[in-house]
Amino acid sequence: MNTLHFAELLGLAAIWGASFLFMRAGASEFGPIALAFVRVSGALVFLVPLMLWRGEARAALRHWRPLFVVGLTNSAIPFLCFSFAALSIPAAVLSIFNAATPLMGALIAWLWLKDQMTPPRAVGLAVGFGGVVWLVWSRSGAALAAGMDLNAAAPLLACVGATLGYGFSASFTKRFLTGVPPVASAAGSQIAATLCLAAPAFFTWPATTPSTRAWGAALLLAIVCTGIAYVMFFRLIATIGPARAISVTFLIPLFAALWGFLFLGEHVSADMVLGCATILLGTALTTGVLRWPQRKTAGLPTGR
Repeated sequence: MNTLHFAELLGLAAIWGASFLFMRAGASEFGPIALAFVRVSGALVFLVPLMLWRGEARAALRHWRPLFVVGLTNSAIPFLCFSFAALSIPAAVLSIFNAATPLMGALIAWLWLKDQMTPPRAVGLAVGFGGVVWLVWSRSGAALAAGMDLNAAAPLLACVGATLGYGFSASFTKRFLTGVPPVASAAGSQIAATLCLAAPAFFTWPATTPSTRAWGAALLLAIVCTGIAYVMFFRLIATIGPARAISVTFLIPLFAALWGFLFLGEHVSADMVLGCATILLGTALTTGVLRWPQRKTAGLPTGR
């Protein structure tokens, strides 16, 4: 990975870290459903002309059924879940849950696609899920244990549901959309997500017109954090490979915490740091970014 690619990776992490800031800024005025709809429809306006310019519309039409599933599980449901959670959860915590996405992807790939589950990956899954459980418990465990308001756990469970959607979509894409041009996949999935959310957004559209600030956050979320970010991510996949591109997940919580501190006055607590470190350690083991040292056998070659 050269300096330019690393700079692109940092830029993408900064953009996706800001997405949680924009969700926090827009969710209270739009509501979760309307905000998710503005996000996918705005991204659609950006991505569809790009798809047409690249001549990839036929590819999207040929694969409309799997693209519909991806639009539902990789955009509509996760965006809705995170927008709902953003009503009460700090941006940094949202991004920490998002960092568990590769864990969910590895688990579903093992169960569905029969991907090999090596000891490091198994340990990584256990450690990462331990971090998720710790974060959930630190935020609402006391209330749940006391039998109090169960609604305290709903935003946290929504975050977990979002990462499950992302994890399922990764395996589904590998199974049914391999070889489809990435911009066609991105645009087609946003069309599907827009169709899924259009009717619910119509019936839940806020009675009071959202402020200019909320609209600005929603449009930045749509154009920059979804449309442009998708193009950057697919470009990184093509140039440095998916394994390195997914390492952007490790950097997102750092930027989300920074933006939340600078613009929303959010503070980073000890439980957030511990939960984030545990989840990232598990994710690094699961994805192979962090590897166990290999023992060499005396007298035998270690390579081909």
